[in-house]
Amino acid sequence: MSVAPATPPAGAVAHTLGDVYDRLTGLCEVLSVRVAGPGAEAVRAGVSPAELVKDEAVLDAFVSAEATRIHDRYGVLPRRDVAASRALHDYVWSVSLLMSGAWYLERRVPRIRPEDLRLDLATAEFTLAPGSDLACLADDPAAGLPGVLTVPHERALDAELRTAVADHMGPLLDAIGPIARRRSRALWGMVSDDLVSGIWYLGRTLGREDDAVRAASRLLPGALAPYPSGAGFRHLTTDDGRRHPTRTRAGCCMYYTIRPAEACATCPRTSDAERLSRLGN
Repeated sequence: MSVAPATPPAGAVAHTLGDVYDRLTGLCEVLSVRVAGPGAEAVRAGVSPAELVKDEAVLDAFVSAEATRIHDRYGVLPRRDVAASRALHDYVWSVSLLMSGAWYLERRVPRIRPEDLRLDLATAEFTLAPGSDLACLADDPAAGLPGVLTVPHERALDAELRTAVADHMGPLLDAIGPIARRRSRALWGMVSDDLVSGIWYLGRTLGREDDAVRAASRLLPGALAPYPSGAGFRHLTTDDGRRHPTRTRAGCCMYYTIRPAEACATCPRTSDAERLSRLGN
């Protein structure tokens, strides 16, 4: 993780979001995000989501960079569709967590616009310049800031988060789908999984796993278009009597093609017996 000192953002909303992003990146060691001010230098380096969507050469470089990282890390040359799926998985997990983390920590939903975000293809590090698009509850102190959207209750705020993530991801799914060789349902299944798993990860980091499981389950109680499935948590009980939350992914991050013996604990290919065995070790 690399977090650069944020310069004072222009505007109160951007300043508010910069604070929560700094807190979030400080908590989540695997979230490789540099929080920067809105100056030209902050938004010039790397490629933007708009370029990934509109420029085939940039999208190809995005996939190739992930293939290189997989080869360097695991000594495996992945298929093109696998590299595309892994690159997409990292992008969706990271960017969704930036939005869902603000929702979970502060009960605020930012919309990350293409112009707010840059990705260094070589390092897979994101640079985020906090924007000014924010939704919150009516009793939030931020509700009085210019341009902030206020919503009447928690359910409406949940809907804002689902919409913010879907609006950001939709164009990228359309662009990368043919390379990943996946149709819409499988791609949106990955988004569902990564949205849920980011909240779950944040809860575990904070020592609030049960609370995060409840929050993710409320956010995605079932299939809600375009998300094809809900959080779907259940519990497994180990021999010592402890109950552990788990779920089965609706999609696949394709990690099993790289390390077949180390499939994810939430992989559809992993049985509950295998999950229990891991929990007992």
